[in-house]
Amino acid sequence: MKKIVFIILVASLLNSCINQESGKVKVVTAEEMQSLLELDDVQLVDVRTPKEYKTGFISEAQNIDYHSATFDEDIKNLDKNRPVILYCQSGGRSARCTEKLVEAGFVKVYDLEGGISKWKHKGYEIKNKS
Repeated sequence: MKKIVFIILVASLLNSCINQESGKVKVVTAEEMQSLLELDDVQLVDVRTPKEYKTGFISEAQNIDYHSATFDEDIKNLDKNRPVILYCQSGGRSARCTEKLVEAGFVKVYDLEGGISKWKHKGYEIKNKS
């Protein structure tokens, strides 16, 4: 039985990797994001307000406020050919941001499921602005 479950899991993962088209959004768990951060040359973007960002952020994240009047201009500073992972507090804003990045021509866009709240809940490290 364990062997069957393992085979189904592996087949599912391979299928998701094979079928991932460029320009599409993939929602990732905290564990998947941790792996992406370790393996890929990704751009990590915190789309919360600067005030929220100062309360704690994921290491290496740059802050581009989704509600900022300059958001559309700010995302132009990102490399469209490198993967981008977006996160916010709980997933709402980052989900809306993913659509803007896809429309702007970004090749790989990831959205952290549950945002930084889920990241913290899973016990991953948070940095504080000093």
